[in-house]
Amino acid sequence: MKTIYNSLIAICIIAAFVSCNDELTNEPIGLLTLDQIDTSPTIGTLESSVSSSYQLLASTLNLIGEWNWDDGSVLRNDFILQDIASNDMNKKWNPDGDQAWMDELSAFSFTAENGAFNGLWLYDYEGINRINLAISYLTNSEVIQTVGISDSRKNQLLGEAYFLRAFYYFDLVNNFGDVPLLTVPLISFEEAFDVAVRLPATEIWGQINSDLSEAKTLLPNSKYPDPSEPWRVSKGAVIALQAKTALYNEEWNSVIGLVSELEGLGFYSLNAHYFDSFDVNKEFLENEVIFAYDHVSDQNPRNGNGLCALVGWGFIAPSNNFISAFEDNDPRLLYTVDIDNQNVSKLLGNTVGDNKGNDDAPSNKIFIRYADVLLWKAEALNETGDFAEAIAIINDIRNRARTSPTADGSITPPGTLADRPASTNATEILGWIMSERRVELGFESHRFNDLKRWGIAQSFLTALGKNFQDKNYLYPIPQGEVDKSGGTITQNPGY
Repeated sequence: MKTIYNSLIAICIIAAFVSCNDELTNEPIGLLTLDQIDTSPTIGTLESSVSSSYQLLASTLNLIGEWNWDDGSVLRNDFILQDIASNDMNKKWNPDGDQAWMDELSAFSFTAENGAFNGLWLYDYEGINRINLAISYLTNSEVIQTVGISDSRKNQLLGEAYFLRAFYYFDLVNNFGDVPLLTVPLISFEEAFDVAVRLPATEIWGQINSDLSEAKTLLPNSKYPDPSEPWRVSKGAVIALQAKTALYNEEWNSVIGLVSELEGLGFYSLNAHYFDSFDVNKEFLENEVIFAYDHVSDQNPRNGNGLCALVGWGFIAPSNNFISAFEDNDPRLLYTVDIDNQNVSKLLGNTVGDNKGNDDAPSNKIFIRYADVLLWKAEALNETGDFAEAIAIINDIRNRARTSPTADGSITPPGTLADRPASTNATEILGWIMSERRVELGFESHRFNDLKRWGIAQSFLTALGKNFQDKNYLYPIPQGEVDKSGGTITQNPGY
């Protein structure tokens, strides 16, 4: 068996690129050494190769960097790159000089050295590195025969891996545009340099679509492929990401068809109570969450939600502009942020402030839920002229919001969140969709991507006094990666 795995003795990712002159005093992320490679893999090896690929989606602290705040590696930076950048979120309730790199991003005065971009790059490419190793195991017939894994379990694991690779590349292409494409483990630094070149975004989208198509054929037709581990990728998650990919490429009919296919599975619906998706006591018992990272407290190694610690340190606060986006008495505002107590209920997993300051909280990170998906369909229907159906979806979302019990026990006044009226004005309806997405999905790290794909990021943010420029539609490639590649990884224009 050792011969088979000679090609896996050294595994590199773009995040680990070093110049020929570097002495490798620090082991780069993604490099596996002889003593770390399992040359006689077992079923456990295959299982862990996939399970570990999920970890880079976690909000757990210090998965990569040990309190390296300035290089953005302490935790995933989604809330910074999406919610703060879009002006939905302020860094802190009380402004101060702590973590100035976050302020730079908020003000669009950032540079390619800003840690937010480095962290995103590191997390996504480390995830891809792990996935490529997993896929190399699961597609090797000799390995499969030797370990004796069942076809159904192999297919499930492989389907999960293809989805996760697509997910990480979706994140990269939307934030950076053209990026290096890695689909196999690399055996040397020389090979790493060979692939240290940005490929056109169209090729990245093609790989995303290819991976999702593969995943769809491999995963079982069930809400939870493994009921004992409901956090794993499902066919529903694959279809949803296919629909989101179509949305970002303005393939409107595909969006409609894929969301309709997802609806046809019969697994998902809007929860009667808006907050059920976020309630730590209802995780995997409600009807709306399609894909989430399962944070669990008291694990070794740690697997809790570290964002709750940031809430305790005064981070993650709503902007006034975000608060003003909610219509009067909209219950969703208090479920998103408890302004009086400076809590972020969606992150804490409750409405009473529990888990605030807890760096090992059990609250999940939701990436895709049904309300989000339905609003994609509404947008596509509007773009194709089916105005009545688009408005019907908007009103379903609004009805669920106004009929949800309020977080403070108050009575929602009559007339709150009234239905949108009939209209054939596509611009007007799109405005309703934009408004609904902001308040329905607030603090779920979608907003900046929405502003960019609608082409309104510059007009919206400059109106708020932000120094947004055309170049900011893409983030800069981390300057360290450009330097370490010897310039084969080129920088985005303007940085």
